[in-house]
Amino acid sequence: MRLSAEQAAVIRDIVRAELGPSAQVRLFGSRTDDRARGGDIDLFVEADRPLENRAATASRLAALCQIRLGDQRIDVVLVDPTSAPQPIHARARAEGLLL
Repeated sequence: MRLSAEQAAVIRDIVRAELGPSAQVRLFGSRTDDRARGGDIDLFVEADRPLENRAATASRLAALCQIRLGDQRIDVVLVDPTSAPQPIHARARAEGLLL
């Protein structure tokens, strides 16, 4: 995983502060490959309760992470119990690393 323990903790703390202690966040995509270089930070976030505006919440999570981690591209895929299943969700759950 190409995130430091400190970076992973920052991301995890932000997600739990915004969505509650049972929210889960996984790192997926190129940052899970230790042999790769560069790449954005792809996060798959699962909320245990329905969210009023998932897009706004995902944007807020990405912005808060950027503020704390510095100027890097951060993509957030956010799902809640009302989200329609998508292929990216299954891939992120299967291949993602729980932070």
